[in-house]
Amino acid sequence: CRTLRITICLRRSQGKSAVPTSGLLLATTPIIFSKGDMILRLERPIARTEPTPRMTLPSERRRSVGFLVNRHESWACFLLTFPATDRTAHGYITFRTGGAIFTALLFVMLFGPGIIDLLRVKQGKGQPIRDDGPQTHLLKMGTPTMGGLMILAGVTVSTLLWANLSNPYIWIVLGVTLSYGAIGFYDDYLKVTRRTSSGFSSRIRLGLEIIVAVIATALVMHLGPEDISDVLTIPFFKNLVVDLGPFVVLVGILVITGAGNAVNLTDGLDGLAIVPVMIAAATFGLIAYLIGNVRFAQYLQIHYVAGTGELAIVCGALIGAGLGFLWFNAPPAVIFMGDTGSLALGGALGAIAVATKHEIVLAIIGGLFVLEAVSVIIQVASFKLTGKRVFKMAPIHHHFEQLGWTEPQVVIRFWII
Repeated sequence: CRTLRITICLRRSQGKSAVPTSGLLLATTPIIFSKGDMILRLERPIARTEPTPRMTLPSERRRSVGFLVNRHESWACFLLTFPATDRTAHGYITFRTGGAIFTALLFVMLFGPGIIDLLRVKQGKGQPIRDDGPQTHLLKMGTPTMGGLMILAGVTVSTLLWANLSNPYIWIVLGVTLSYGAIGFYDDYLKVTRRTSSGFSSRIRLGLEIIVAVIATALVMHLGPEDISDVLTIPFFKNLVVDLGPFVVLVGILVITGAGNAVNLTDGLDGLAIVPVMIAAATFGLIAYLIGNVRFAQYLQIHYVAGTGELAIVCGALIGAGLGFLWFNAPPAVIFMGDTGSLALGGALGAIAVATKHEIVLAIIGGLFVLEAVSVIIQVASFKLTGKRVFKMAPIHHHFEQLGWTEPQVVIRFWII
């Protein structure tokens, strides 16, 4: 970052002031000055008594703009802004996102085989297989789990290399991702060591997830623009928002914990969860890039959230690590993601959605995850209330397996969905 001060003087013309000298605010309509590819825009008039500030250009290169008139002198001072561009002090976001994809992919491809061999030795018999599940799954016995460690390592290394580490949104999303990964890792560890398909108490697990979600949501509210920090934005409408006040924290909890557990439920077949996660990450990478760029946000009439453009790098790292993991997880999988990966990836998507104020959009993009979670809710509620099951088996991908679909059919058709 660098500090600069800009003054444009309008001199007297033929004995008259170039601008009225009432000493009051003169302009409320934006005024645009062009100089090459740089747009200088009058955005917020300020009182003439307010001193001309020294402006520090942050990475998003945006500062408030004012228009001053001196009552006694024949000049006007414009305080100008540099709207956001793709380039920051750390380089172009698009280039760094591409670098994050390649770095995460290369890391997982290079170190993946060693991690798989280590997990196979440490786990022995691999992930326990449910006795009440599809019989075809018994053929997967002995396959190691905790493959999410590969993804988390790739995402973390790539993000630390390419992202602007002074951006707090990076640390919030990474914090949620690694925290959920740690919760999932402990759950996987108990399953492997106890040789059971159930880990530690679901209440404790959910409680830990909620604590992480509350902290992340509170930090996002503190960092976000004041006009939308405590509202729920409605997609496809510029000015339609729901003012929730402090209850917006509940939305953050629902989105982050819901996304984490929904992806966890989807991860039941080889390659089923990772491809929809990459699709969602690519979409949110574009969303983060657009809403973190003031010019694009104004042009598209979407809410501008300064600093969130850097989250495109995290999304790129998720895509690259996901592609690398899919190489080993493609049917027949040589390693399972486990709760270590699925819970972390869902938490990451939820945190990005909360940071970019696109919580509802996540439910649309991640429609498959919502479908899987809803199928479990319906199955459990129906059985407790009526003693009958709606599906042959839940989550719903197992229902279609019971109908006779092969595993590749279920996976590819769900990808299409």
